[in-house]
Amino acid sequence: MRIVLFCENKYAVDILQPIQVEALAEGGNEVLWYVHRKKIPDFPLKNETNWTNNMQEVYDFSPEAIFVPGNIVPYYLPGVKIQIFHGYAGEKKGHWVIRHYFDTYFTQGPFFTEGFRKLAAIHRDFEVLETGWPRQDWVKANLHTFDEERKRLLEKSGRKHLVLYAPTFSPSLTSLPIMKDALVELTRKRDVLVVVKLHPLTRQEWVDEYRQLAGEHEYILWMDDFSVAKYQLMADVMISDTSSTIYEFLLKDKPVITYRASAGKIYWKNIEDTDELCTAFDEVLQDGEGTRLRQWVIDNYDPYLDGKVAHRMLEGARDYIRRHGVPRKRQLNLWRKYTSIKTFGWIRK
Repeated sequence: MRIVLFCENKYAVDILQPIQVEALAEGGNEVLWYVHRKKIPDFPLKNETNWTNNMQEVYDFSPEAIFVPGNIVPYYLPGVKIQIFHGYAGEKKGHWVIRHYFDTYFTQGPFFTEGFRKLAAIHRDFEVLETGWPRQDWVKANLHTFDEERKRLLEKSGRKHLVLYAPTFSPSLTSLPIMKDALVELTRKRDVLVVVKLHPLTRQEWVDEYRQLAGEHEYILWMDDFSVAKYQLMADVMISDTSSTIYEFLLKDKPVITYRASAGKIYWKNIEDTDELCTAFDEVLQDGEGTRLRQWVIDNYDPYLDGKVAHRMLEGARDYIRRHGVPRKRQLNLWRKYTSIKTFGWIRK
């Protein structure tokens, strides 16, 4: 099977990578990454993958399956177009918008499957298959990979707990403008080492502010890696706001503290004032109700920590092709076609 991994944003790299690993391990598959030229000027896997930032080359590759963690894919590309999502933030309206670019949606768990099957019954132009989310395969393979690094960080700092601060980049939802003093206060009053890991799309002025903050305080560390997944495995507690990383952390059965989270249901500790941060930290370390709520998230958002998500996705793509053949393109209205061409350009056929 000829496979395209459609990487429009940098955060998609480690969502898509497990699919490549599985596809190559199976044998008999060809994999091509599409990497957006402007949004990912320095592709971290450039020396170990077959990739292009030229849409004409993607078209000429004639893919049979295209895996997309974003919201849009060129309608004119051949291949079954598969939405695999960029996170678990079901409270965000955009998560449930049907833009008609996709032939099938591969959902993370029962909560999402139920929602998209209801939408599929209304729109009747896409299918839904529950597979789990591919980054969970990476989590399964690396559960203890960073144990020694975590141990070294804590021993060097003389601290007991590692806390991850991973806010959203969205200006209307982020805690970045107000959280700096609270993080400093947390390191002064509690036995913690704070790791700051910002979203790749965060405004540059906030990036500069927090990098400076880390330089001024020995118990606040600035991390510039492209992926937050590693630090989710290392941390004891995560601090955030309204971000899909909340659910990724809960799925590891670890406590989360949010600042004014925008969510219909809260399965973690939410605070309305940054002055509550230290008290909230104490509470989440001993919160039995929080443990019960996290288990609900694990069971319903993504129970697939079996290391076989990418395998199910590849099987799902093959099954779709067996039943429908390889789509030559996606039928869209004129506005969606225009948006697709404006975003990714046109090709020669």
